[in-house]
Amino acid sequence: MEPTLQTFYLLRHNDVSGVSGTGIVAEGVVFRDGTTVIRWLGDKPSTVVWGSIADAVAIHGHGGNTEFVFNTTIVNQIPERRLKVVA
Repeated sequence: MEPTLQTFYLLRHNDVSGVSGTGIVAEGVVFRDGTTVIRWLGDKPSTVVWGSIADAVAIHGHGGNTEFVFNTTIVNQIPERRLKVVA
């Protein structure tokens, strides 16, 4: 079975909550079964586990103010793509 991990980062254009700031604010991974983990960056980092990427987007997309940008990896050769978040 070939690994299918998908890594991404959250690119925040506008900090609606006033907590995370703008730019790259978190890193994440989507596992084969859809489980999604986000690691928040900054002074007080935290890690959150979601049942799916859709759940994470629904909470952290902030009406399109945040993009989930998927990285290209050698392991699974996923082409970079931007998922415009709509919440």
